[in-house]
Amino acid sequence: MQSNELRLDGNSAAGALHELFARDMTSAVATCSGCRSERPLGALLEYGQQMGVVLRCPGCDTPMLRMVRGPTWVRLDLSCTLVITVPDA
Repeated sequence: MQSNELRLDGNSAAGALHELFARDMTSAVATCSGCRSERPLGALLEYGQQMGVVLRCPGCDTPMLRMVRGPTWVRLDLSCTLVITVPDA
């Protein structure tokens, strides 16, 4: 079997992505790219409620998660997070 026969577009991941993001994420453990510490998202420090959500590492103040809402979209930036491990229900 050729590798291109196994390749699908990103729409095929819709079910898996919905399953992942449609849950309480505060117990998901994130690894900080700044200091490599691992903490649940609920243990990070939140800033900027009026402009969106910014969750910072309490150890080194790295902005690990940034979320901004527009009129028809939500932008999520996890560029300073190495890995997020979500507990399986």
